[in-house]
Amino acid sequence: MRYAIISDIHANLEAFRTVLTQISGLKADKTLCLGDIVGYNANPNECVDIMRSEGITGILGNHDARVAGLETMTNLNPLARRAIAWTIEQLTETNRDFLRGLPRELGIENFFICHGSIHDTNRYILTGKDLIDNFHALEKLPDTPQVGFFGHTHMKAAFSHSRGVVSLELSDDLLLSGKKKFLINPGSVGQPRDGDPRAAFVIYDNKDIRVTFHRIGYDITTTQEKIIKAGLPSKLAERLSLGW
Repeated sequence: MRYAIISDIHANLEAFRTVLTQISGLKADKTLCLGDIVGYNANPNECVDIMRSEGITGILGNHDARVAGLETMTNLNPLARRAIAWTIEQLTETNRDFLRGLPRELGIENFFICHGSIHDTNRYILTGKDLIDNFHALEKLPDTPQVGFFGHTHMKAAFSHSRGVVSLELSDDLLLSGKKKFLINPGSVGQPRDGDPRAAFVIYDNKDIRVTFHRIGYDITTTQEKIIKAGLPSKLAERLSLGW
């Protein structure tokens, strides 16, 4: 089975539509979202509507949790707080209920998906300690999945773990060795932060045990214009062009 795995859409309708069109051409059997459907950008209702109408399986991101009223806005930067406050005012109750109903993590076949860290939606996987902690958590999950997919950092990344050693995997076409465990971030659809402004996602072929990273350009100008028109901070528009 071929899974398209996306993350951190952040209400960017142009990027989301472009990615879904690309996914359709790649003949993925199912699309999974690692959370943060909303926040930062100007089309939260439209993006949640697509999640619902397309039957995309999603989990709860930290922005989703706050917009849904499940968490308070502590430990967030001012830009995030302003965008979440705006999104709360815009979101329909139907879409808020949809976000409230999302699980925080899921096991699917021989892999696992979460938003931040395993068992912690708000914690980033950034440091060596974060990686070791999450590889240990992966080992303790039911059926010990070989690979965990995570989001939250908005940066594409792949790490492997074998015999206590964590390695950075640099290939965009990654064959997953059965002797290793993997933690993989597909990057962000709606607000990349790895220096590449193009929308990011991965295809995971569960039969061949292969992950392929994809990047695709989209209409950034239209997204930026919507941000400004909505009265959201202009910095949110500016950073899209920088991929940061």
